[in-house]
Amino acid sequence: MISTAYAATEAAAHAGPFYTEAHFWVNVAFLLVIGLAWRPVARAIAAALDARSAKIKGRIDEAHRLREEAQELLATYQRKQRDAMREAEEIIAHAKAEAERLAHQAARDLEVQMKRREQMALDRIAQAEAQALKEVQHTAVDIAIGAATKVIGESLSAGQRAKLVDQSIRTLPAKLH
Repeated sequence: MISTAYAATEAAAHAGPFYTEAHFWVNVAFLLVIGLAWRPVARAIAAALDARSAKIKGRIDEAHRLREEAQELLATYQRKQRDAMREAEEIIAHAKAEAERLAHQAARDLEVQMKRREQMALDRIAQAEAQALKEVQHTAVDIAIGAATKVIGESLSAGQRAKLVDQSIRTLPAKLH
């Protein structure tokens, strides 16, 4: 192996000038192709990179716009939430005041109703007392009439009784009017 490598090195040293070698011309051709293709490829790469850059910039701008929109919406909803909370507190305060007013009104109405019922009960009691007094008076009158009839019937004669009845009938219209 060493002898083969040495022989190749010797052969290379005795070969002609470098431009007569195939490797040289392959390298030159490669560099020419790269050199000629560089400009259109570079433009295409630059255009692709510019397009991608513009697309990314557009996305970033869209993201900024969306962020600002979201912040505006957030501020709007926070303001609406504050307004709704304030309105809810006002409704609760109004409901409490209304409930308190209704409770006071119910207490007053109950008191008035209790006084009315008490007065009605007192009126019924007075009416019952008056009725009982009338019944007692009627009973007393009936007893007195019965007793007077018995006494008069036993102590007066028939003529005296007729005279007494006639006199009572005459005085009756004056007593009734």
